Amino acid sequence: MKKKILVAPLNWGLGHATRCIPLINALIAEDFVPVIASDGAVLTLLRKEFPDLSTLELPSYNITYTKNGKLFKLKLLKDLPKLLKAIKAEKKAIASILEHHTISGIISDNRFGVRNKKVPSVFMTHQLNVLSGNTTWFSTKIHQKIIEKFDACWIPDTQGEINLSGKLGHLKKINVPTTYIGPLSRFTNTRIEIKHDLMVLISGPEPQRTMLEEKLLHELKGYSGKVLFVRGIMEKEQTIKTLGNITIYNFMTSRLLEKSINESALVISRSGYTTVMDLAKLNKKAFFIPTPGQFEQEYLAKRFTEMDLVPSCKQKDFNLKKLDEVNAYEGLKAFDFKIDYTDLFSLF
Repeated sequence: MKKKILVAPLNWGLGHATRCIPLINALIAEDFVPVIASDGAVLTLLRKEFPDLSTLELPSYNITYTKNGKLFKLKLLKDLPKLLKAIKAEKKAIASILEHHTISGIISDNRFGVRNKKVPSVFMTHQLNVLSGNTTWFSTKIHQKIIEKFDACWIPDTQGEINLSGKLGHLKKINVPTTYIGPLSRFTNTRIEIKHDLMVLISGPEPQRTMLEEKLLHELKGYSGKVLFVRGIMEKEQTIKTLGNITIYNFMTSRLLEKSINESALVISRSGYTTVMDLAKLNKKAFFIPTPGQFEQEYLAKRFTEMDLVPSCKQKDFNLKKLDEVNAYEGLKAFDFKIDYTDLFSLF
């Protein structure tokens, strides 16, 4: 009997799901049987990517953003009772899953309650430091306490000075076995003809996703090049429509998305960590617009701009003129890092 491993990404944007795709493929290659557990758009996406795998629905965190990014931290504090209730429901759901399914291990991508003492439980995160402004020390300490309840912590980055996550993924000390597994991306870099001058790639919690979409569509009316616009809306059917020189998709599955990014000269996106890993793997030039109020994305955008890799700006400040800055930046580059999945999965 092949061992079944529960893979459970957080439903907060699509990044947690897409970075689990190479892990799920690796589990299959190493003769494990992945069982996918999540909720909402993330579960929908993974069901499309892996139609032959078993899936289970977990309780939703139901975290949304504010229209004013400055109020996001206050909203998170207000939503804390709801979050704690969801984590408690997660633990109960996992106990029930283990009772009714033969599960040999758990990989939780930022789902706090997806663990159980009966099986090895891994927490995957790129945020050992959780940035929250003047409360960073507190949010980091709470996050570390949560991570320490797991048997291991996997960080999708490199440990050395040359890395993608910066201070987010690097701490001097943490009281749980920690493994840097290298940047995770489902994509492969291929040299093919450039067909799109610009690609827009957005996803993430509402209402900020819609606000960025509306702003970019308005600004791009004055753009003369060919634009491919992916809204990051997971729906049952893929839709494609054209507005002048802009071709708009509601979503793309991995294979088409990989091809489309490879065929694009420049990508406008959020500076979410999974997007950073994907664009680095594909050696892409990009322009980052971090989600307002999300300290992690703001830090990553600023870091890559200061490293002369990717220009960025605040959402409210974006206009077409900003794209002229791209030529002065190097773009993101892939790491030569091989993951030993046989060793990594030996925990199970």
